[in-house]
Amino acid sequence: MDGQRVALVTGAASGIGRATARAFARAGYETVIADISEPESMEAACSFIRCDVSDQAAVSAMVATVIADHGRLDAAFNNAGVLGQLAATADTDPEAFDRVIAVNLRGTYLCLREELRQMTKQESGGAIVNCSSVAGLVGLAGAPAYVASKHGVVGLTRTAALEYAKANIRVNAICPGPIETKMLEDLMVGMPREAIIAAEPVGRIGTPEEIAEAVLWLCSPAASFVTGQAIAADGGWTVQ
Repeated sequence: MDGQRVALVTGAASGIGRATARAFARAGYETVIADISEPESMEAACSFIRCDVSDQAAVSAMVATVIADHGRLDAAFNNAGVLGQLAATADTDPEAFDRVIAVNLRGTYLCLREELRQMTKQESGGAIVNCSSVAGLVGLAGAPAYVASKHGVVGLTRTAALEYAKANIRVNAICPGPIETKMLEDLMVGMPREAIIAAEPVGRIGTPEEIAEAVLWLCSPAASFVTGQAIAADGGWTVQ
């Protein structure tokens, strides 16, 4: 492959997305970060695009801008997501449910759709990682929309992996467990931090940087035989 590699990270203004954008930049990628709000600071190797991933026109424009500015797309991390309302299924507001699905599932689909369309034009193909969650592998009481959206991301990942394997495009999902982010803080409202730590076999909460390294590996040649997988990065939480 000629030229510098190019990576796109959505939901990159903070947390896992920001850590992953930094990891791509350190690894030598020209890195484009996208978010609905502008980050407070950026790595020198990164450029920013404002994008609401639930908006088809905005997603199409985002990927078009990446190609116009950089000429190619080699790696993508579809990370943008929201937690949404925390309530039992019968108490969840339908509009709140729809919003979570719109961002987490439809947004991932829209990004994946545009990324695949570009990568199929490239002889080198590419690698895509979708951000699911341990809530995409097991149930989580009190977050029906989030769980449904993240299960959907896993199914979407597996389907796209099969469809585009022969086009030299790999599609995987990362499924983080409890990670030190604002989303975890929101989830833990009214819940002792010690209870989360006690539930973790490794005895601690994970860091955004640990997820970033897993994403970077999945997008690297070292993972060239890995596609269609939903990889839990959760300190052993789901295997208990």
